[in-house]
Amino acid sequence: MNPVRFIREKRDGHKHRQEDLKAFLLGYLRDEVPDYQVAAWLMAAFLRGLDAEETLWLTETMAYSGKVLDLSGLPHPVDKHSSGGVGDKVSLVVGPILAASGCTFAKMSGRGLAHTGGTIDKLESVPGWRGEMTEAEFMERARQVGLVIAAQSPDLAPLDGKLYALRDVTATVESVPLIASSIMSKKLAAGARSIVLDVKVGRGAFMKTLEEARHLAETMVGIGRGAGRRVRALLTSMEAPLGRAVGNAIEVREAILTLKGQGPEDLLEVALALAEEALKLEGLDPALARKALESGAALEKFRAFVEAQGGNPRVVEDFALLPLAEEVPLLAEGAGVVREVDAYQVGLAVLALGGGRKRKGEAIDHGVGVYLLKKPGDRVERGEALALLYHRGRGLEEALAHLKEAFVLGETASPAPLVLDRVG
Repeated sequence: MNPVRFIREKRDGHKHRQEDLKAFLLGYLRDEVPDYQVAAWLMAAFLRGLDAEETLWLTETMAYSGKVLDLSGLPHPVDKHSSGGVGDKVSLVVGPILAASGCTFAKMSGRGLAHTGGTIDKLESVPGWRGEMTEAEFMERARQVGLVIAAQSPDLAPLDGKLYALRDVTATVESVPLIASSIMSKKLAAGARSIVLDVKVGRGAFMKTLEEARHLAETMVGIGRGAGRRVRALLTSMEAPLGRAVGNAIEVREAILTLKGQGPEDLLEVALALAEEALKLEGLDPALARKALESGAALEKFRAFVEAQGGNPRVVEDFALLPLAEEVPLLAEGAGVVREVDAYQVGLAVLALGGGRKRKGEAIDHGVGVYLLKKPGDRVERGEALALLYHRGRGLEEALAHLKEAFVLGETASPAPLVLDRVG
């Protein structure tokens, strides 16, 4: 294939042939096509767009550019993806619920960047827990426990990793076909038959409007179906943080409390909605999700999962094992009803405390974070605590400033619904 002709084709708004797209991209993976030509193509694709077929071909090329796991021999293999949010510890609740409901929840997860958290970072706050593992270990834990969450393997969809690094430095990240294909290539490579997608909408999410989120969800569902997978997406609100805990160790604590039936209602609602959709995709009774939670079976799955990956299972009973930092309260400067808690500002507060990354590869403090004592709709008096900051001195003033901006008081509040729409 001729790379210059291929780039010109997209520059002029024409549709690629599948074999040309595959040859160009795999040539890049083998270092036969230089990055400057791929950068030119990315910009052409960003400006001219990719249609549904081209997006599927791109996704499948990335998915099959490395190892592809085969989970077909395991009972009801399911996966879940979130587009990223603040306080989003849903995987830590959904995974145990689905595993206790007869599914195999085998998931590759990433680390957090900027104001959004990563599942692997949260779990690494549990003493001894390890996300890095071989393919054999991943499959064995999936078989034995029915629940495994591993750090993203560089062997899975390596073309996606290489393309993403180039998109990051060429201002071509914000393209729905490129975003959707990047996400779904990793989901296809991870081998699950059914995939539930949690597409966040609002100030704390990548997608700020319902229309943007729906477009992304429809694109990802279309890719999944085109690749022969069962896929459904929920659009969920990320105007305010999900739950009350934002930070790594305190989110693990909140997830465990939720599995014990003591967690916040909003987290429980989203977790059950996603678990029920996954069960329906697999032809199972969605009522199994609540039964797994209420019987304690989901909590026991979480305990077994932590132990299987080297973590201390006593963390389920003893939160003192988590590396929590020192507490300081944020006090209300006035009285009223909490009208808003801006998820983005809360995320920035945790970032300032050292609980997130400004650049990939940075070390983080697992013990810092923010615990919201008040949420939208709650009444607050002057001098009453709005939130607790877990800190070690670093960035405390900046974090307090972000939190003060996050809370908006008024006379009344009308909290928005959590589940905004379903796609697929």
